[in-house]
Amino acid sequence: MCTEDTGEDTLTLKLAVYGKGGIGKSTTSCNISAALAKRGKKVLQIGCDPKHDSTFTLTGFLIPTIIDTLQEKDFHYEDIWPEDVIYDGYAGVKCVEAGGPPAGAGCGGYVVGETVKLLKELNAFDEFEVILFDVLGDVVCGGFAAPLNYADYCLIVTDNGFDALFAANRIAASVREKARTHPLRLAGLIGNRTSKRDLIDKYVDHVTMPVLEVLPLIEDIRVSRVKGKTLFEMAESDPSLSYVCDYYLNIADQILSRPEGVVPSESPDRELFTLLSDFYLNPKEPPVMSADEELDLMMV
Repeated sequence: MCTEDTGEDTLTLKLAVYGKGGIGKSTTSCNISAALAKRGKKVLQIGCDPKHDSTFTLTGFLIPTIIDTLQEKDFHYEDIWPEDVIYDGYAGVKCVEAGGPPAGAGCGGYVVGETVKLLKELNAFDEFEVILFDVLGDVVCGGFAAPLNYADYCLIVTDNGFDALFAANRIAASVREKARTHPLRLAGLIGNRTSKRDLIDKYVDHVTMPVLEVLPLIEDIRVSRVKGKTLFEMAESDPSLSYVCDYYLNIADQILSRPEGVVPSESPDRELFTLLSDFYLNPKEPPVMSADEELDLMMV
């Protein structure tokens, strides 16, 4: 998006991470934030989920939420200071949790809006080089689509499965709609904890969008969430995990290069359902090689 030296690269880079619930989006977000910090950037991660556990991997505990702090102050924004809502995380990443209403009551999207409003009043948007919104699951209603109004790029976390890609397609539709009125682009997909990428490739061939990275099925990625540590922090005591960190550093480097990104053209639901279902119902058999071809392959 930045094609010449206009000074644009000095502006705050804003990212919105979406994906199917349970896909490992928060773990991915925390490790990307850590990777960006390792690249020398001042990073703020904003958790936009009523569970308020987005930043747990960075802080090791559930930090107080903005909505709780606002309620304690009777919504007097002038009585709130940055240290009341912004907490320190690993590698210097600053962490905020929007929080949300009690289950079954109120609108979580409203809380996202209040969070952005407060952070702007605290001038937080001007103090960081990268702001990453980690947004609730695959919900893309007006409220939870709000971070797309502020983002330069959307990143979609998926796996090599039907449900995650179906959710990714709906998120891509939201990006397309927001891009009509905002300078928003889809940076690409991130495959998380997947041993194969054949279905991901089938999908992106159909709709044409970038794949930033595909992380293998690594148990330590799941374990890091339980431990409340990023892979980078775990690698400090176990250097054998450094190679996992390289995946996240690769994502960070691509984002920091400010890629052009795409305005996605999502697949209609029925068409996508047929495409993905056909992958499972009619698996393609590998081509049968002749005896000469098998011999040639053995001699390579």
